[in-house]
Amino acid sequence: MSSGVIGAPSRGGVSTIAGEYLKLTKPRVISLLLFTTLAAMFTAQHGVPNGWLIVWTMLGGYLAAGGANAINHYVDRDIDGHMKRTDARPVVAGSVTPRRALVFGLGCGICAAVILALAANELTAVLAVTGLAVYVGIYTLWLKRSTVHNIVIGGAAGAFPPLVGWAAVAGHLGLYAWLLFAVVFYWTPPHFWALALLLQKDYAAAGVPMLPVVHGEDATRRQIFLWTLVMTGVTLLPCAAGLAGWTYLVGALILNSVFVVMAYRLMRTPTQSMARITFHYSLIYLALIFVAMAVDAI
Repeated sequence: MSSGVIGAPSRGGVSTIAGEYLKLTKPRVISLLLFTTLAAMFTAQHGVPNGWLIVWTMLGGYLAAGGANAINHYVDRDIDGHMKRTDARPVVAGSVTPRRALVFGLGCGICAAVILALAANELTAVLAVTGLAVYVGIYTLWLKRSTVHNIVIGGAAGAFPPLVGWAAVAGHLGLYAWLLFAVVFYWTPPHFWALALLLQKDYAAAGVPMLPVVHGEDATRRQIFLWTLVMTGVTLLPCAAGLAGWTYLVGALILNSVFVVMAYRLMRTPTQSMARITFHYSLIYLALIFVAMAVDAI
């Protein structure tokens, strides 16, 4: 173990140590999840929610998702070293010990539950902790290394943040809240498989059975296109149910049209460049589809 292990004062100060623990939470990944939480709050409120409720919900949501990610670092430390994308993570690099990463993750989850229960309501806390449990228990510990369907089923963990945001404002979960859950759930496979096309060699080296590793790139591109079509239908359900209006409908049609075209081009043009473009657009897409929901509700 290198001398840079957390707790050894000879290298790095407090800011360096804090930075390593911050890396455990995967801030870049969480930012999009928190955006869906915030948009769900505005949608549930049909306006601007209480400012302090937003602050505490965002903090609790970050801690829940960050805790799940920190535990993921602990569980996946044996395979992260085999992938270029993850071989510099704190646990692999030795800047945070596995035990401390696990304790930190569990602590974040507990703090998230307390904050959300006190600042919002118990349902919000339960949903946040459930999302953590699904990500760690179902996706990371069970599905990720055992089945090609890992991201399809395990992707449900990423769909909990909108439920957290909705419950924080409304105190219950209505049909619209579950439709928000469905949007993220059906968005996850085409989004993640586009990334998997870019990281296929990494996943193969680590022995993770992602779709392109098991069934090849052509099959993955077809699945991306088919799931994009299904996702398009799901995103239109709020309008079909009379829960969203013309503002959302127009936005959804435009955003989905671009996504479908990109997925089709990816299927017909099997290049890394097209996979990268599709992946990056999927990030913009999810943010904007939730913006459309919030603006329409307001």
